[in-house]
Amino acid sequence: MSECCEIQKHPDHGNEVPRLNRIAGQIDGVKRMIEERRYCPDILTQLRAARSALKTVEASILENHLNACVASAMEQGDSKAVAGKISEIRELFKRFDD
Repeated sequence: MSECCEIQKHPDHGNEVPRLNRIAGQIDGVKRMIEERRYCPDILTQLRAARSALKTVEASILENHLNACVASAMEQGDSKAVAGKISEIRELFKRFDD
């Protein structure tokens, strides 16, 4: 369990499920396009749209993490917890740099 969950209740990301369902639909559509041997630029356009939608979900979850988990660590004034959260964010940005 992450440190955030120990400090407070983990934020709810349930509002992202409808977005993820739409993205799953987009991916299904891309699979159909490939099976139908559709025009390459059309497939690439749909893939870019799905990628953009995923980035929106990712940004929303990161924002929730900053507003809930990181803010909570800072409010508690625990310098070790704050340093851990800063390190965690740094690692996330390194891992997901694209």
